[in-house]
Amino acid sequence: MNHDHRSGTETGRIRPETLPAGDHGVVDTRQQLSAARRVVVKVGSSSLTSLGGGLDPLRLDALVDALAGRRKAGSQVVLVSSGAIAAGLAPLGLTRRPRDLATQQAAAAVGQLLLAQAYAESFGRHGQAIGQVLLTADDMVRRAHYRNARRTLERLLGLGVLPVVNENDTVATDEIRVGDNDRLAALVAHLIGADALVLLSDVDGLYDGDPRRPGARLLPDVAAPADLEAVRIARPGENGLGRGGMATKITAAAMAAAAGIPVLLAAAEDVHVALGVSDEGPDVGTAFRPSGRRMSARRFWLRHAADVRGRLDLDAGAVEAVIDRRRSLLAAGIHGIHGDFVAGDVVDLVGPGGAVVARGVAGFDATELPDLIGRRTHELPPEQRREVVHADDLVPLT
Repeated sequence: MNHDHRSGTETGRIRPETLPAGDHGVVDTRQQLSAARRVVVKVGSSSLTSLGGGLDPLRLDALVDALAGRRKAGSQVVLVSSGAIAAGLAPLGLTRRPRDLATQQAAAAVGQLLLAQAYAESFGRHGQAIGQVLLTADDMVRRAHYRNARRTLERLLGLGVLPVVNENDTVATDEIRVGDNDRLAALVAHLIGADALVLLSDVDGLYDGDPRRPGARLLPDVAAPADLEAVRIARPGENGLGRGGMATKITAAAMAAAAGIPVLLAAAEDVHVALGVSDEGPDVGTAFRPSGRRMSARRFWLRHAADVRGRLDLDAGAVEAVIDRRRSLLAAGIHGIHGDFVAGDVVDLVGPGGAVVARGVAGFDATELPDLIGRRTHELPPEQRREVVHADDLVPLT
């Protein structure tokens, strides 16, 4: 028997009504997913655990079997796994996900060991070595940490190890939290140059409305951001296990797709079909077609992961130069400074209307700029005749 994600009841497998795929390139996207040599797979807490019983070994083994099958087919696989806090609830006698940070961290400390042990034993059935990689927001927002995380993951993959990545909930605070493992998975996918991202959850794809209500239709593919405009996002599930929801998955999928990475959003129970290990039945989930070009790791980091330390207000001429002509930002185009940043920190560039139009690495300390802004380069002292934000260190956000 299978679970009907809309009704919440046990039922035979009933495929929901789907919207027509049209000619948006869903076949090409799914072919890219199937042929990907390096795949990042993210699984949520609710797909691995139950509120009363901690980790569900049957669910975890089914996931591992599919991942091992994809490895044996020749692909490199990175698993981004939630579940540490949820796995720690039962051993601590907790009946629901705690609200306070200290208890969340305690549950993560207990659950992380159980989760790693369960994965090691399950992958051991296939002779597959795994390595645990715990990341915090600092590892994503600080450039040096970002490079170190990439080197570690690359080396593990080169050694034939399957990395299991999670946010380090035992030390992460609300201020330094990545936010959700869907976003973390998108960041990791770009970090390692993945060819595909697969987001697994307890919902079998993206619907045009609340999938728990009659009439909601599954979208088989998303060809461009405009396809999401009519989608009404349902509230996250209320099982108390995870902190993500469909909105976080859409954000992560759009983030990866905009950077040239095809994405599949599917149910965890369909993982064998989602990963191409089994071709039984029709296509599953919602495929997000790459809507942008691959960008350098530095530009992706600037756009999605960098810790912004300040803001520069630009006039219309400066906005046109940095956005339309991709020029460096000079002091003459700046009329306002906000924040206590130093050279090398990341700052937002804001247009006359108040919208953030770009992000870049500051070439001066905030304390140096008040005497420079609004002045042309030839009017500045020779030692200060340089770009405030160089074009190579700048990424448009519009």
